[in-house]
Amino acid sequence: MMEQVHATTVLAVKHNGQVAIGADGQATLGSTVAKSNVRKVRPLHEGKVLAGFAGSTADAFTLLERFEEKLGAYGGNLKRAAIELAKDWRTDRYLRRLEAMLIAVNKDEVLVVSGTGDVLEPDEEVASIGSGSMYARAAALALKKHAPHLSAEEMVRESLHIAADICIYTNHNLVVESIR
Repeated sequence: MMEQVHATTVLAVKHNGQVAIGADGQATLGSTVAKSNVRKVRPLHEGKVLAGFAGSTADAFTLLERFEEKLGAYGGNLKRAAIELAKDWRTDRYLRRLEAMLIAVNKDEVLVVSGTGDVLEPDEEVASIGSGSMYARAAALALKKHAPHLSAEEMVRESLHIAADICIYTNHNLVVESIR
């Protein structure tokens, strides 16, 4: 049986009127680093929406394409597009087999979309997915509480660096995008 390429950390933070999302660049094949500079954050809908993915790369790209279609179909309404994607993901025979998760953000919302039909809007406006997600989330929550002078982008960068120091499936090759 072939091993799948996976493992990553994606983090989104909404803070002081700014939303930022970032991810490391590591893709792992079993216990080996297969690639160190994968771009896991993408601008969608003319840059008004940003999405980050974790999981199997091919599956994630399939979901990103479907999500972008939903954004177009619903006039860029992030929550509606995410709900419709989650419905399709859960009920469609092909999509149901996809192993990935998405974080999607616009200037007002942060959402986590999963294959179980969940569309979650985190209370603290901090969302994370992937192998190093809990490290990055904990760091971001601490920064929001104790370093509120930082921008959302700075919080995402620093939190992902902290996760990379701890999680062997997360590296320091970061891509961070923001919406103001």
